[in-house]
Amino acid sequence: MRYLFLFIFFGCSQITIQAKTSPYFDEHLQSGLNNFKHWQAVLDICKPNYKQLQKLNGCISRARTALNNNTSTPSTTTHYSFEPEMVFVKGGSFQMGSNGGEEDEKPVHSVTLSGYYIGKYEVTQKQWRDVMGSDPAKLAFPGCDDCPVERVSWEDVQTFLQNLNSKTGKNYRLPTEAEWEFAALGGNSSKNYTYSGSNNVNDVAWYKENSDSKTHPVGGKQINELNIYDMTGNVWEWCSDWYDEKYYESSPSQNPKGASSGSLRVNRGGSWRLTTVYCRLTNRNGNGPTFREQFLGFRVALSSQ
Repeated sequence: MRYLFLFIFFGCSQITIQAKTSPYFDEHLQSGLNNFKHWQAVLDICKPNYKQLQKLNGCISRARTALNNNTSTPSTTTHYSFEPEMVFVKGGSFQMGSNGGEEDEKPVHSVTLSGYYIGKYEVTQKQWRDVMGSDPAKLAFPGCDDCPVERVSWEDVQTFLQNLNSKTGKNYRLPTEAEWEFAALGGNSSKNYTYSGSNNVNDVAWYKENSDSKTHPVGGKQINELNIYDMTGNVWEWCSDWYDEKYYESSPSQNPKGASSGSLRVNRGGSWRLTTVYCRLTNRNGNGPTFREQFLGFRVALSSQ
């Protein structure tokens, strides 16, 4: 028999609540309970019922719903201030690509993904500096802590990830191209928008027509269906995959990870510098692993197991 223990502190007093929770004690509730940030959400929902144990199961069910929408990485270890805020993307199936887009977006094909976590925001200048010790050498828009870091190559990002994982004991990585597109589309909650979160690009993206030719602080536009920001515009985002323009013709249907080799790495999402054509969710791009530019950054991912 499994039990949930809630320790609620009021000043110097402590009340312990015990209730059967087996119908509700799944990984999402546990993830929330393991993360200090989301204790308050549990307490706010459950505290009014602490004297009524017979109601606690229903209370926990509501807490579970709230925590299913949380934006933090589940962890039993310390969460450091420089770690990216993460959103859980529940596994599912979707139609990847576009038969009406460029040739490398064809054919539309079915993809099924396991659950994973992806950054709620693009990695910022401050996060890069906190992990690496300094800004990238040729940062185009310095002095904006909350702006996405840019002019970082795919290989630079691998060094960042190694340092981040060394500091945290976790296994952060770049998302696969399929994970990126599924999250940008809104996962299982997708409304099939043209851009990430809207059919109106101005709602969700910094791009050529509104960016004033520069990056902008992350999170300044509308969220998508998964509460993720800036998956359209601001900066292109590196993915883990090798780029292959014909990959969709032979892509595995289960958790595809891209071509086995190549000369270019995938980046997705468009940027502040480009028009709406490049901001479409299915648009693909590739650059060499050492390529650095003022319109190219990244966000991180984390496997759920």
